[in-house]
Amino acid sequence: MPASVKATLHHPPSKFDHLAGTTDRLLEQLHITKCVFFLHDYGGPIGFRLILKHPERVQALIIQNANVYKEGLGTKWATIAKYWSDRSAHPEVFNAFASWTATEQRHTAGTSHPERYSPDCWTDEYAHLWKPGQREIQADLLDDQTNVADYPRWQAWLHEHKPPTLVTWGRNDPSFIAAGAEAYKRDLPDAEIHLLDAGHFALDEKNDETAALILAFLARQDL
Repeated sequence: MPASVKATLHHPPSKFDHLAGTTDRLLEQLHITKCVFFLHDYGGPIGFRLILKHPERVQALIIQNANVYKEGLGTKWATIAKYWSDRSAHPEVFNAFASWTATEQRHTAGTSHPERYSPDCWTDEYAHLWKPGQREIQADLLDDQTNVADYPRWQAWLHEHKPPTLVTWGRNDPSFIAAGAEAYKRDLPDAEIHLLDAGHFALDEKNDETAALILAFLARQDL
């Protein structure tokens, strides 16, 4: 494997490294040596850490609003970049992220069918965000810049290995925008890409369509 895509860390261990390590140990305990990775949101950077560490596990990829290209970062990431530059000077960035309004909008912004979303989605998330100790954990995850820094390594791995890949992306997602889905074509010219009329959590409103795409994709793979 070229040095550019080796799984050697270029930074001190991050929260995402620890999450990937925990997931890796779970897969080992379950004796899972081959699998199809379904990556969504934070599952993207966790999954790609696992993939680079254990490429032999990868049978195929299913990508849903899991970004690995800078052009997939929506406008809000300019604000988050201020937080990255000086976390203590911009507490308002995390406060906004953890607010009731932002928590609800993570689910409903860009949706074409708001009636398909249960309010439990964001009320449960909001309650979790404000449990003791969670503020510090979530602030560290938001402050983690290693994911964007590692985009080139993950892209290089995709370019070299070209695993069978299905991209089903909520095209109205304001956080990880549709350009991030289309960018996969650069490294995976044979990838199957579908932009769905949905927001970030496309499964909540396009579940039948997504399931049909996944089942058809898996049926075409020699697994």
